[in-house]
Amino acid sequence: MGRVRIDGVWRVTAGVAAFGTLLAGLSACGGASGGGGTRSGGAPGSAAKASQSPPADSTRIPGIGDRLYRHIPADSSQVVVATGAGRNSAETTVMLYTRRGTRWHAAGSWPAHNGRQGWTTDHHEGDKRSPVGVFTLSDAGGVLPDPGAKLPYDHNAAGYATPRYWAASHRHDFDYVIAIDYNRVKGTAPLDGTRPLGQEKGGGIWLHLDHGSGTSACVSVSEEAMRYLLRTLDPARHPVIVMGDRADLGG
Repeated sequence: MGRVRIDGVWRVTAGVAAFGTLLAGLSACGGASGGGGTRSGGAPGSAAKASQSPPADSTRIPGIGDRLYRHIPADSSQVVVATGAGRNSAETTVMLYTRRGTRWHAAGSWPAHNGRQGWTTDHHEGDKRSPVGVFTLSDAGGVLPDPGAKLPYDHNAAGYATPRYWAASHRHDFDYVIAIDYNRVKGTAPLDGTRPLGQEKGGGIWLHLDHGSGTSACVSVSEEAMRYLLRTLDPARHPVIVMGDRADLGG
């Protein structure tokens, strides 16, 4: 047995597995506290030419600028895009894009939340901001049994259970999770607390179930969305997530 300090509270752990749970499950993802297109056209009777908007380039994912786009692996044909409403906002839209040949197609869109304080390009433990960047998606798990995930799925009801002192609205946050490969070891269960960049750079950042408000750094979506993503994201298609506020994504 050992003791570890989480958010100012000493907790008793039962070895390495429990310690990994505390690091990954509590440090970033939850917490007991606490988001129209235009049409153009010519004047009546005029020919529709220069006044019309050019068609979107389907060989690119909308809203992602060159700086981040070049970090999407060439062999990735599934990209989750989490677009934050603003740098200091917890409101996000999550979309899934799939590539067939050279063209990207939207395959789903859901309202979501990110870190309570918004986004950052220099994430640190406890800053309540989600990291901006392109990250692979390699592993999944949760309290509930595998819903048919293509990613390796770690079913561990006790390991992913939220602490009893968390608000009731947060009790199901980790029913399903997909680990975002920020400061973690790919190919391990989301509960693995190993942080290659060091503890101060944070970690345990997941896609998980939404509780209606911002997170500590994770991205949260509805249960329906999580089930869809778990059943759709395929290791053979090298899925990644591109995440950040609208300005950073487009820069």
